Amino acid sequence: MAQILRGTAGRDAPVPERPELHLSGPRLRQALESLIAGSEEQGGVERYVDALKLKSVAFGDAFTDGAAGLKPAVFAELCALMPSVRRRIGPYRDRKGFATLCTAIGALLDGMADTATADARLAAFENAFPRDRDHRWVRDLSAELLHNLDGERYPPMQRWVWDAKANTGVLREIWWGDDVDHIMIDVPDNYATFLMLREELSQFLTENGVFRDILQYVDLLLAHVYAGYIGEQGGHYLRTDFATPEDPMLHTRRMLGLDGVGAKGRTKAGAIEGEARRLGDPGLLN
Repeated sequence: MAQILRGTAGRDAPVPERPELHLSGPRLRQALESLIAGSEEQGGVERYVDALKLKSVAFGDAFTDGAAGLKPAVFAELCALMPSVRRRIGPYRDRKGFATLCTAIGALLDGMADTATADARLAAFENAFPRDRDHRWVRDLSAELLHNLDGERYPPMQRWVWDAKANTGVLREIWWGDDVDHIMIDVPDNYATFLMLREELSQFLTENGVFRDILQYVDLLLAHVYAGYIGEQGGHYLRTDFATPEDPMLHTRRMLGLDGVGAKGRTKAGAIEGEARRLGDPGLLN
């Protein structure tokens, strides 16, 4: 039977049944140990936790007046914080494309407090754009927006976390089994799955001595697991964004948009350096 979720409006709404996830404890422990060890030379995990908090603040500042008040220059800076979006969203940076984008974002964010409508709003957002290979970033954009604007309600739901159709993502990398690479994991990539995944990882972290900033630790653990996959595959995923690792946290930072990529039309986020700047300030864009 589907669970019932009460939204802030006071109405009850059904949400999908949460799936049973078979996660590998040894793989998770290995990833956590690697995350902690790899971040030591750069100030420790807490430095990354603070960077993620700054990232959420940046998104909140940008959407103070909602999607209708979003400024193109500010949105361009947000794109620098979304690795699977920033290189593909160019066609929507002109006036017409940006208007289309803002309309779709407005609908996505309308009713955010009611997570029972999450899957429907995500689907509607994707349907506002062509459903082709060139627009696969659309799902990642919607997931980034929801998570960074309301991380309590919305766990990471990007394709790199789990893509059921492609049978790829973090979920596969931490799935329990002897021959995971040759099986299809029968788990949907919907809100209930991502929420369940975060709950499982939160419990794992608590059992392993993490008692604060759990949401940020989950984000870091997810990114570090997939960073390991990227390293093993030689950077096949987002090849233009990823280079040979200079340190064990390079891909992890890039998965979370904390790499501070600087290029024409993009800003250096500076978040991992602990630098908080107001989006849209003159001179920030190159």
